[in-house]
Amino acid sequence: QTYCTTTSHFSLCRKKSESEAVYIFYQVFLLLHKKSIMSAYAPKKDIQGEEAPAPELHIIRVKLTSRNVKAIEKVCSTIKDKCLKKNIKVKGPVRIPTKKLRIVTRKSPSGEGTNTWDKFEMRIHKRLIDLHGVSSEDVQNIADKLEEGVDAEVNVISLK
Repeated sequence: QTYCTTTSHFSLCRKKSESEAVYIFYQVFLLLHKKSIMSAYAPKKDIQGEEAPAPELHIIRVKLTSRNVKAIEKVCSTIKDKCLKKNIKVKGPVRIPTKKLRIVTRKSPSGEGTNTWDKFEMRIHKRLIDLHGVSSEDVQNIADKLEEGVDAEVNVISLK
């Protein structure tokens, strides 16, 4: 088993099979052109003058509360549609369990008579929507018009 080699690694061949020669060529190519990176982090770029600082990443969390389910769902769908039109990444709406406030009182004001009770209940519905990479102007435009009876709370969460 003899090898025929010349000065360039392109003419590396073996007399028995060409597929082995192609494999050897491939291995030599990988060895010559391999960039060894021993770190899990990306290599640092050469600094040429001062670069602008990287923009801070913000997540804006919109918390909607309402007693009316149809109104809060309508607001969620309009916010999501506006964000998708502006190519803003949206996560949600996340439905938080409904809070039920109950009050049970006696019907008779004097306390006499049969023991009859009135039961009153108010349900509070909440939704969370997360907006990724949004400017403050976009938030004002998105949450510009809300339905009547829907309250919005906006929190800015910065990621560093």
